[in-house]
Amino acid sequence: MAPPAQSQRSPSPSQPSGKGEVSDLKMQLRQLAGSRAPGTDDSKRDLFKKVISYMTVGIDVSSVFSEMVMCSATSDIVLKKMCYLYVGNYAKYNPDLALLTINFLQRDCKDEDPMIRGLALRSLCSLRVPNLVEYLVGPLGAGLKDGNSYVRMVAAVGVLKLYHISASTCLDADFPALLKHLMLNDPDAQVVANCLSALQEIWGLEASTSEEAVREREALISKPIIYFLLNRIKEFSEWAQCTILELVSKYAPPDSNEIFDIMNLLEDRLQHANGAVVLATIKLFLQLTLSMTDVHQQVYERIKAPLLTLVSSGSQEQSYAVLSHLHLLVMRAPMLFASDYKHFYCQYNEPFYVKKLKLEMLTAVANESNTYEIVTELCEYAANVDIPIARESIRAVGKIALQQYDVNAIVDRLLQFLEMEKDYVTAETLVLVKDLLRKYPQWSHDCIAVIGNISSNNVQEPKAKAALIWMLGEYAQDMQDAPYALEGLIEDWEDETSPEVRLHLLTAVMKCFFRRPPETQKALGAALAAGLADMHQDVHDRALFYYRLLQHSVSVANSVVNPVKQAVSVFADTQSSEIKDRIFDEFNSLSVLYQKPSYMFTDKEHQGPYAFSEELGHLSIGAEPAAAAAAADVDHIQANDGDLLLTTTEKEESRAHDSDYSLSQLSVQQPTSTIDDIFGLGLSVAPAPPPLKLNAKPVLDPATFQQKWRQLPVAVSQEGSISPQGVAALTSSLEPLLRHMQAHHINCIASGGKSPNFKFFFFAQKASDSSNFLVECIINSSTCKAQIKIKADDQTTSQPFFSLFQSALSNFGIIAS
Repeated sequence: MAPPAQSQRSPSPSQPSGKGEVSDLKMQLRQLAGSRAPGTDDSKRDLFKKVISYMTVGIDVSSVFSEMVMCSATSDIVLKKMCYLYVGNYAKYNPDLALLTINFLQRDCKDEDPMIRGLALRSLCSLRVPNLVEYLVGPLGAGLKDGNSYVRMVAAVGVLKLYHISASTCLDADFPALLKHLMLNDPDAQVVANCLSALQEIWGLEASTSEEAVREREALISKPIIYFLLNRIKEFSEWAQCTILELVSKYAPPDSNEIFDIMNLLEDRLQHANGAVVLATIKLFLQLTLSMTDVHQQVYERIKAPLLTLVSSGSQEQSYAVLSHLHLLVMRAPMLFASDYKHFYCQYNEPFYVKKLKLEMLTAVANESNTYEIVTELCEYAANVDIPIARESIRAVGKIALQQYDVNAIVDRLLQFLEMEKDYVTAETLVLVKDLLRKYPQWSHDCIAVIGNISSNNVQEPKAKAALIWMLGEYAQDMQDAPYALEGLIEDWEDETSPEVRLHLLTAVMKCFFRRPPETQKALGAALAAGLADMHQDVHDRALFYYRLLQHSVSVANSVVNPVKQAVSVFADTQSSEIKDRIFDEFNSLSVLYQKPSYMFTDKEHQGPYAFSEELGHLSIGAEPAAAAAAADVDHIQANDGDLLLTTTEKEESRAHDSDYSLSQLSVQQPTSTIDDIFGLGLSVAPAPPPLKLNAKPVLDPATFQQKWRQLPVAVSQEGSISPQGVAALTSSLEPLLRHMQAHHINCIASGGKSPNFKFFFFAQKASDSSNFLVECIINSSTCKAQIKIKADDQTTSQPFFSLFQSALSNFGIIAS
């Protein structure tokens, strides 16, 4: 039987068909280099396209560099562009080859065609080879004086490129003065814009070392230049208009008349089709009128229509950017936008991030006149198939209720949510009802009547279950089955994974005991016994605290657990007014989208001065501390994609964790027989979890550490203060700390950084089963803060290990007592 015929496939035009393909290209280009035969340019185009396609997919075609340069002797502008693209790609990696391009690029800078002159000048300035800067000065000087605006435009940007390659060469050639003259006298608007951008960057960078640069930078925001640019603003492109408006925002008009002149001049920019121009104009108007309260309010009224128009037009991404700025304005002046609430209704085809932002805005603009309509709309979203939006809408309803608008109707709506029999709706509603009862205790009768019918078995989310347990304890006298519901929850203590729920359960049982002692006595004994044996440190400490409180005095315990409470008047805001004002000052920037000031995502103090790598393969266990630190430094320099520094969110989680009750300073004692008899604890109950013992000689290779660090969740995230002794010890040497930790059976696998920032990766192993504990410790000696993040194979032992780790650091003086 004959073998099947093989299909003939032509090689892909973007992939070489064999090892000799590049060599064939080189030979063909050499043959065409000096040819002037008809059709030569067409053949060159085909070959150039192959070279560019190979280069694009990552194939090294630098071997044809000289042939490409020889073939560039043509008047075909398409060939020129492809040649410049090729040269720009390989010249910066091969400075020796770049020298071959100087002659033909300088020759092209004098070509009759202005397009070729401009392209050649741009390519020449893009070589970015410090040894060739002397060849840039002449062509740049000629380009700035060229008769064609395109060449001058390219030359203006070329001066900035030259400055970044060699600042001294740029300043010695007096290019900034030529740029300033060109900016004030050139008839082409784009040339003016490029000159302005280049000058701003050059003088901004030079201002730190030169007083003349400071004067020149201030001269850019002088009245003559500002008015010169404003009078021509309609001639500029959208990008250039944004640059000019940003410059004008730094100008301080001496009186109100000048403010009104500028605003009248820019009034039509609010109707511009480009959203960036509109936002830049709005930022300028808001900044100019900050000291004029009445006018500032009129500006809010004036900018509403342009912003709402931008929201409804364009892409979803643009809508979100504009909505973010509108949200900032709504939060500052909600009354001015109260009548426009319908613009913030969600559309079915909008993405989640847009809907979420609109829900926040609906919450902000709610008042007595529109609450009914807004809450009705939000209730429709609660039945939405999109579960995240349903959750957000329920939270929005609760926030409006907490603002004291139409509370009666809103409470009825929330209680109706509980009848929907959807787990996520019930969960969110329970959390909100808890907050409402804290602020409006008078509504407890209506709420408890409905809450009492909810079975705790149907509530699985920790926050919702904690809210239900809080209500069972707080209103135990009004809920007939409260003691029995709590007793059922205590029976399932071992199955409850959330420490938050267990903490609430302990407190609720205590409250219930003082209101209905006979029915709750047994449940309280079981809860205290379970809490004392709990592996979670906070749960154990709270149970021990309640146990000793009851031991001391039952009446005192009652006054502590059930004090006279006042209704909560104001719930804490998530952002301080100072932060909000800082974001407002950075209007029309990423700060508004991120909802945080720029220093929180740009400054080294918040990001860390190093991008520490997750790649720990070059580090060896047991290495000398100095060698380990050096290896960590090398890793961070070589790696660009690993940052294990704590993020702002994790820091907030750490602070939230700190807010839990922590009574770890109390010593553990055996229960006395009196309290045992009352609550049926029995002497067999262990009052404290067994102490954690670590392996004296743990073994873990860097690759395994790295893999586990990526896979395991964060079990503990904490922040502590550093004592002055600890700062002094770190500043002198890292070796004493590493030896000290090793004496406590906690080994360092990697360390790095230099004052004031230090970073350590530690590991330890449990003695009984060799399960691993991984630690990241970031220490800032300037702020006297230490951030600790722990991951563990066995999550239940993470808190005991954290106590050991914290104790070891305290003994060394790192954590202040």
